[in-house]
Amino acid sequence: MGGFFNDFGGLAIGILGSGLCAGLCCAGSAKGTGIAGEAGTGLLSEDPSKFAKVMILQVLPGTQGLYGFAIWFLAINWMGIFNGTAVGMDVATGLRFACACLPMALGGCISAPAQGRVAAGTINILARKPDDWFKGVMLCAVVEFYAILSLLASFLMLLRIK
Repeated sequence: MGGFFNDFGGLAIGILGSGLCAGLCCAGSAKGTGIAGEAGTGLLSEDPSKFAKVMILQVLPGTQGLYGFAIWFLAINWMGIFNGTAVGMDVATGLRFACACLPMALGGCISAPAQGRVAAGTINILARKPDDWFKGVMLCAVVEFYAILSLLASFLMLLRIK
């Protein structure tokens, strides 16, 4: 049993961590884009001419899913999944990969719904004061900044492992 865990445990832990990163970020983005999309449909039922601006606001919380996918891709690539060198990864290395994916996993999962709520509020600005909608976009950018910090933290940790 110890041989199996030593041979495949590290890889399993690394895959689990990277998979959670992609999955949690995408789940957060789905929630965030859904929140913004729900708010957008109300406005678009009254004023379809605002579709482009509503679409921009809905897409913003989707970036966390993209960031999570990027970290997943880098992690499994550097683990050797694509070239077949991942077999025999020790548990400590697998844990390093899993831990490196955590900042993005948690940051994306939490920030995307928050950004979706800010985007939904911005859609309310767009409905009432269309000339001021970009102020709301800037508020969305504040939330995005922390998603980018999560991306950077995971990326820098992964670089250290590689």
